[in-house]
Amino acid sequence: MTPHVLPRVRWTSAVLLATLGAGTVRAGRQLRAVPVLPAAPPVSAGVPGAAGWRLLTARGVEPDAAVFLAACAYADREGLRVLDLLPGDLPAERALGLLRLVDPARYRGDRLGEGRGAGFAVLVAEEVLERAGAAAGGGPGPDAGPAELLALTRRLKEYAAGATGLAIAPGLSCGPAAGGAGGAGRAAELRAQGLPAGALAAAQLSGLALLAAVALRQGRWGAAAAGLYWLQPYLVLGGPGSPLRPADLAGATAARPVRSLGAALRTAVAAGGSRDADAVRSPGAAAAYRAELDAGTGRFFEERRPDCPWCGSGPLSVRVRVPDLLQGKPGRFTLERCRACGHVFQNPRLTPEGLEFYYRDFYDGRGGEGAGTVFGRLGASYRRRAEMLLPHTVPASWLDVGTGHGHFCNAARDVWPRTRFDGLDMGDGVCGAERRGWVGTGYRGQFPEFAPKLAGRYEVVSMYHYLEHTRDPLAELDAAAAVLPCGGYLAVELPDPESRMARLLGPAWLPWFQPQHQHLIPAANLREALADRGFTVLAEEHGPAHQGNDFFGAVALTAARLAPDPDRPWGPPPTAGARALAGAVRVASVPCFAAAAVLDALRTAAARYTDGGNAYRMLARKDVP
Repeated sequence: MTPHVLPRVRWTSAVLLATLGAGTVRAGRQLRAVPVLPAAPPVSAGVPGAAGWRLLTARGVEPDAAVFLAACAYADREGLRVLDLLPGDLPAERALGLLRLVDPARYRGDRLGEGRGAGFAVLVAEEVLERAGAAAGGGPGPDAGPAELLALTRRLKEYAAGATGLAIAPGLSCGPAAGGAGGAGRAAELRAQGLPAGALAAAQLSGLALLAAVALRQGRWGAAAAGLYWLQPYLVLGGPGSPLRPADLAGATAARPVRSLGAALRTAVAAGGSRDADAVRSPGAAAAYRAELDAGTGRFFEERRPDCPWCGSGPLSVRVRVPDLLQGKPGRFTLERCRACGHVFQNPRLTPEGLEFYYRDFYDGRGGEGAGTVFGRLGASYRRRAEMLLPHTVPASWLDVGTGHGHFCNAARDVWPRTRFDGLDMGDGVCGAERRGWVGTGYRGQFPEFAPKLAGRYEVVSMYHYLEHTRDPLAELDAAAAVLPCGGYLAVELPDPESRMARLLGPAWLPWFQPQHQHLIPAANLREALADRGFTVLAEEHGPAHQGNDFFGAVALTAARLAPDPDRPWGPPPTAGARALAGAVRVASVPCFAAAAVLDALRTAAARYTDGGNAYRMLARKDVP
């Protein structure tokens, strides 16, 4: 056979075909992993297990008593406190979308995972509703749609982190909403799940355009890819063993490209015409910020000091000088390095009033949801921190200082299920962590002030990415030494100012994190400070502590520098030009983010197996009183 007779492989089509094939197989496997509720026992008064539960539904969904009893029995048997019910006639695209978001085999065990569901019915224990503030007037009303129920499910998962599940209820019907939401409704549903509606619609439109191009121009390979996309709903949901029977399966399969195009266009238009409530510029917040900024930012800084706060030596050299790239608030910040000990610190440093100003709306308020989403994706890192103690002790009590919203404590229970985790932080997030049950007790305030009250109560104190935020890290180490008894353990994780990436990326290196990071401590300095306080370092990790975000963070900071959020209340009034620039930068940065993700994966592999990375962690035992 001559070479020109061999079939010509169109690689774009082949990649699409492989991707769609893998997605189809995965969706089918995911569907088979979703539990199916059995038929309920005969309805009778006082059936055990029905008390203490509420079944919340979207408008038009009317479950019968059999579905309710079956759900209660299943939840009781499995130890669940929240159970999202998937109607047996769940529309095909809704079902496929949910299967893309959720791995049912891991959903319950993922304590930091987002709460997901179908948005039609959710069974909730009364006590969870009460803790979540949704028992009386705090939850969806009788006319609530799927978006409201999806938002509630996401919230409830936080209050039942390891006790939330999914199940298919064959006897439950979607009712009038089975036809699916329009553009505005679909955009609202995506936002309720913490998903970027506009970006997802744009990605779907781009995918459909690519699929159409390869189908028209790449022969049989392109036709095969388009055909697989066309048939995907039937291949996943139409088999004889499928527990779901979408009422629209035939139409969803036959007209899928047209339906998908129309839905994506409507969602894109709706998303572009509205913004999340937290992202909208509040006139009141803008006025309050303007009143503060009228007095200038100079009052937020102390006098520059001529010597090192760690060792008291000089001279000093400027390490980096940057504006606020995190939020775009006015001000410019300088990090200087001590030539004697290598300590890097903010100079001049912020006053307490300045810290309050620059922290505001980052972890709470306007930026709270975004920060929570980022922290919620660090479960693997949290577990590695907790596992560092496995060879040394089995702790009964653990205090996490700088706990934020309690994400580490929540995740660490996978490693230490019998340990009591308490948390301490300056922000209100620690109070929310206590309400959610992520920490046993939440202390709000400064660690050195609490140290006398907490002395001897804990076997482990942890400070993960905390010391760099403090005004006096040596005082914080003194507090840890005061709290821990002899034989107690102190775990610390910090950004590494000696990282190679700090030199390569310069001001765009994310761990500089100005203006929040006030001290960046070399590992040798921390070892010496621990020894001075009677600690023996038992383990030190560099590669395993690496956070794979150097290049991704550099792209994000650069994009924010080029086009800050036009709706930020501390900035100038938004204009059409500013919004257009921000949109253009976001679009242009998409391929940069993709490339950065690849580079970060390679850098993470190199960091963990060769030279270490952008952070380090230490475990030390207190041996001297």
